[in-house]
Amino acid sequence: MALFKLGATILEHLPERIDVALARRLGVWLGNRTSGSAHLAANLTRVLASPSSGPTPELLARYVRRGLANYGQYWAEGAKLPALTQRTITSRFIIAEGLEHLEDAFALGRGVVIALPHVGSWEWGGSFIASLGMPMTAIAEELEPPELFEWFTAKREAIGIHIEGLNSQVSSKLLSVLKAGGVVGLLCDRDIQGGGVEVEFFATRVTLPGGPATLALRTGATLLAAACYTGPGRDHFAVVTPPIAAQREGRLREDVTRVTQLVARELEGLIRRAPEQWHVLEARFEGS
Repeated sequence: MALFKLGATILEHLPERIDVALARRLGVWLGNRTSGSAHLAANLTRVLASPSSGPTPELLARYVRRGLANYGQYWAEGAKLPALTQRTITSRFIIAEGLEHLEDAFALGRGVVIALPHVGSWEWGGSFIASLGMPMTAIAEELEPPELFEWFTAKREAIGIHIEGLNSQVSSKLLSVLKAGGVVGLLCDRDIQGGGVEVEFFATRVTLPGGPATLALRTGATLLAAACYTGPGRDHFAVVTPPIAAQREGRLREDVTRVTQLVARELEGLIRRAPEQWHVLEARFEGS
C-alpha cells in the first residue's frame, strides 16, 4: 500500500510536462512486457475492422503503441487531478458536445444514469460536471487493505466524485442517489463480475453489465452514454449522447437486454471516435 501511495504522490507532484511524458513511456514499456499489448491488439482489431477486412498490421501496431501510451497518461492524469484547482480542470475543457442532454436530464429531477466506456479520463469528466453542480457517484472495486480503498475514495471525493464500493449494498445506495435526483456514472464496457447481459458489441456476442439499463428501468432515471477524451495536448473534451430509450415494455429481464443492446451501440460510437484511447488491456472478446 505504501509503495502504491508513494508512486501516486510522486506523479501528483511532478511537473506536468514530466509526469505525462514519463507515464506514456512507462505504459508502452510495461504493455510490451506483459499480456496487455496482445490483448489490446486483439480488442482494437475488432474496433478497427471494416465490414470486409481487418486493419493492416502496420495500422494496428500504431494504434496499439498509442493505446499503451495513452493508458500510461490516463494513470498520470488521474494521480494529478487532486493537485489541480477546479479552475484549472474547467479551463482544460475545450468542448462538451451534447452537454445539454445531461443538463436537461438533471433538471428533470428523476436522476441520471451515465453509461461510460474505459475511454480517455472518466475521472476528469466527473470532476468537470461536479463543477457544474452535478456531482457523480461511481462504483469501484474495494481494494485491500481497506485503508488503501479509503485513500483512493478520498482522492476521488477531492475532485467531486463520490465512490461506492462494489459490495452487496451498492445497488440500494445507487437507487437512493437516483431517487434523490442525482447522477450515477457506471463503467460498463467490461463484464468484470460476470453474469452480464449478452449483446452484440463490435459484431461479436459478448456480455456487458446490465446495471445502467436496470437502474434506469427501475427508477425512471434518464439514461445517457458519455466519454471524456484526452487531447488535444493537455486539454480534454467530452461527448454526451442523447437520451437512450429506457421504458418498460415487457418483462424486466427482456427490457434490460433490449436497453443494454442500445447502450452497447452508443459505447461503440464513443470508442470509435478515439480507439487509441480505449484502455482495455484485458481479453474482451472470445479468443482474444
